[in-house]
Amino acid sequence: MTDCTDLYCKAKRRYDELLQIKNSKEMTLEKMPPGKIHVSKTPHGVQYYLRQDSTDKTGKYIPKSETSTIRQYLQKAYDEKILRLVSQEIQSLKRLLGNSENPVNIIRRAYSDFPQEVKNYITPIDVSDEDFIRSWLSIPYKGKAIPEYLPILETNQKERVRSKSELNIANALAEQGIPYKYECPLQLSNGMIIYPDFTVLDVKRRKVWYWEHRGMMDDKDYARNAVLKMKSYLQSGICLGKELIISEETGTNPLGTNEINEIIKTYFG
Repeated sequence: MTDCTDLYCKAKRRYDELLQIKNSKEMTLEKMPPGKIHVSKTPHGVQYYLRQDSTDKTGKYIPKSETSTIRQYLQKAYDEKILRLVSQEIQSLKRLLGNSENPVNIIRRAYSDFPQEVKNYITPIDVSDEDFIRSWLSIPYKGKAIPEYLPILETNQKERVRSKSELNIANALAEQGIPYKYECPLQLSNGMIIYPDFTVLDVKRRKVWYWEHRGMMDDKDYARNAVLKMKSYLQSGICLGKELIISEETGTNPLGTNEINEIIKTYFG
């Protein structure tokens, strides 16, 4: 993605964050008692005075022993200042975001609106989500062979997987329209080839995640190999929470559907 399109997305995320802050501060300030605190600097430190309205130029002195009162009114003053600043930034971003259609979509359509035959002659700087997904999924790969003695478990997309939990993960991703590849080979920085359980495409961020489901963590050999695989990821700069997702279960504590959906919501919501 180009810098200009990324800038628009960042502005939109910042706008949404500021709205949450604004709503939170407004709710907090509604519960605050009336009046404002005035801080007076003296040679011996600061003094605090409570002013009930704008006509009160002096205010009632608050002894420093009344720490809860001082803290409450200082927090109120701070929250009011933050609310003003946040509101100003919201208005600025609102004007920026409202001036035109999302430039991300405009730039992407410059390529994606062409017929497929025309597209074959062009190297685009960005494409629509649909073209991006189609291109990513079109890259062939050979997954890891599944032993015949394992139960035959097929996803809704007719892929064979190794476990019921992997089946649930695959179906949950597909139901939410999130592209993935099952056991697609990944070459690490040391040349080693591993097979992440799921290679998942974050379409909006144009980013790939690796999702490892560790399904037998009560088995010592399995757990040891899972730790070694994690170390291999880290040695290649693939870190948990940045490019790597891990889910776990044991025989007595299986991975639930709600937990799968919560993971998807957290990383791809």
